[in-house]
Formats: sequence, C-alpha cells, structure tokens
Amino acid sequence: MSIRVDHAAGAVGPDAGRHPVDRSRPALVAVAHGSRDGRSAATMAALTRAVREHAPGLDVRLSFLDFNAPRLPDVLAAVAADGHSQAVVVPLLLGAAYHAKVDVPAAVDAAVHRHPRLRIVTSQVLGSAPVRGPWCSSAAYRARAAQPLLDVAFARLREAGADPDDPGLGIVLAGAGSSDPTANAVVAGLAASRPRTVAAFAAGAGPKVDAALASLRDRGATRFAVAPWFLAPGRLLDRVRTTAQAAAPGVVAAEPLGDHPVVAQVLLGCYRAAGAETEECADAVG
Repeated sequence: MSIRVDHAAGAVGPDAGRHPVDRSRPALVAVAHGSRDGRSAATMAALTRAVREHAPGLDVRLSFLDFNAPRLPDVLAAVAADGHSQAVVVPLLLGAAYHAKVDVPAAVDAAVHRHPRLRIVTSQVLGSAPVRGPWCSSAAYRARAAQPLLDVAFARLREAGADPDDPGLGIVLAGAGSSDPTANAVVAGLAASRPRTVAAFAAGAGPKVDAALASLRDRGATRFAVAPWFLAPGRLLDRVRTTAQAAAPGVVAAEPLGDHPVVAQVLLGCYRAAGAETEECADAVG
C-alpha cells in the first residue's frame, strides 16, 4: 500500500502555486526513496515547498521510488502530458549508492522509452552536489561537495543545544550506512573534516553508534552529541537515537537536515548543473 503525498502536502505541480509555470525551463522532479513512516514523506514535501519558494515559476514536483505516491514513472508521465520537453530528476539522497546507481536510472530509462519527446537527465545526489568544478566520482571530492550540508548538520546541533566548538564535546556524524564503500567513505571524510567528530552507521557498515561514542570517550570527550546525516526522520534514525541514549545517557541528538534553506539551495544547485547539461545536449542534437 502506498501513502499518497498530495499537492497540499508538497507534491508541487503546475496547479499548486501562485506563479505561472515556465515550461521553457526543465521541470524539476525530485525523487525520494519513500518510507512507511509518514514523517519522512512529510519532510520531503516540506523540502519541495522550500525549493519552490526559492524558484518561483519553476515546475517542481515530488515523487517516490517506493512506499509512497506519486511514484517517479507517474510523475514523469504527468510532466510529459503537461507539455514539458525537458525534465531534471534530482534524487533526494545523501549517498550515491544502490538507489542512485540502480533504482533511479532504471526508472528514468523506462520513462525515456515511454516518452521519447521528453528529454530527461538525472542530477547528482544531494550529498554529491556539484558546488564548484566538474563532477568527480572520488569520495574526497564528494566529501568536499557535501560541506554545505555538513554545515546544516552542525547548525542542527546548535539548535538542539550542543556547541560544536566545546572542546569537551564528542560528535557522532550518524549516517544510514550502505553496502557501497564509497558512499560510506564520503561520510567518514565529512566527519574527519571536523574536530572531535567520528562517523557511525545505523546499518550495514561499521562503526555503529555505540562504538563511535565509546571511541570518543576514549579520546577524552565528556559530553556527546549526534548529528544525523539523514534528510528526514524515520525508523532508522529513531534506532540511532535509542542506541545513542543507551550508550551515552544525556547525549544531545539533533534533528535531520530536513527542509533547511541550504538544503533547498543545494537541491536547486543539482538541478541547475544537470539542466545546463541538458541544454548542451539539446544544442548538440539541434
């Protein structure tokens, strides 16, 4: 069973706002993985609304790979039916792992065959946003590119009452974890770029959150905080919080990145970089 996210909740389509849609610009189709936890879909809807606020007139739509509706193929079909000739799919993912490498491309390839008049490109994931320079597949580059989102994670720590500059504070940057070692290396690289910060993962790879907290304690930390490397709340992040509280009672657990304005700007940056590629392809074909 799929939970549908309607226009009012943030699946923004051409009829959802005050500004007329400019169909000369590629539609932005954000695609989230989807979750049985309604908090996740609601957060993605709020992020979509934030993007639209930053780009009046841009046709911004939310879609999902699983669990929630509308699904990505249905949204791309609607984009084609509404008269667009181009669309940019932006994966609402922090890591370039299985969903980004397999699930999203498969859905896009199928849509390309179904809608040959709709030119579709897929952007980098948010955690590999092409902030400056050419795209690069190395974990080191992706960690540098993800620094704006890491700033958001640390801003969320401050909102929760932790001071990242506190010399006695040990910080766990907690990611979901992946079977893809490069995706995990990006999170580890991000953690290594900040003092007294280590990476941990909720699933798949290690170290786990409790082990990361123990390592920080061994290094002399007397206070602890968890900065989620998650876009939205959900059961996996709940598990991170529960594990952290058991391992370090009183630990400060921040909120996920969510619909922070910087996340919306990073999403738009991914769209614009991929959109520029679409224009170059169109010029070459024309």
